[in-house]
Amino acid sequence: MKTLLQSILVLGLLVNVLSLSAQDKHKVNVDKNQIAIEGYDPVAYFEDHKPVKGSDEFSFKYESAVYHFASKAHLNTFKKNPEKYVPQYGGFCAYGVSRGYAVGIDPDAWSIVDGKLYLNYSLKVQKTWNEDKPGYIKKADVNWPSIVDKK
Repeated sequence: MKTLLQSILVLGLLVNVLSLSAQDKHKVNVDKNQIAIEGYDPVAYFEDHKPVKGSDEFSFKYESAVYHFASKAHLNTFKKNPEKYVPQYGGFCAYGVSRGYAVGIDPDAWSIVDGKLYLNYSLKVQKTWNEDKPGYIKKADVNWPSIVDKK
């Protein structure tokens, strides 16, 4: 199981190498159009308790990324306090960051811990993440600055 998860993370890392270089050293996981969270609404995770695809009709650039929202209300909520809603570790997989890697995410693999949004690479990786969220968060907090410096 551990080897499988490591293989998944290494594969994810390889897949993301090109997108990381294209991000021009941004601290945020974005696509080629600078869209974060694959276009999902960050406020929806908190208010709707589920991932909801956003719309470019309701978009907002915050720092180096463009966030999409499902409604004008969510957009306005985000504008009032973006730091509350942006995912941790630049929107990269929280488990991956705890292991020292910046890998992509599946918007359906998420959790909110102590009022912060954490995303994971896949639902399978999220199962491992769920086994020790506080421990993985502690490791990721330590690793994140060096991962950002590598970009």
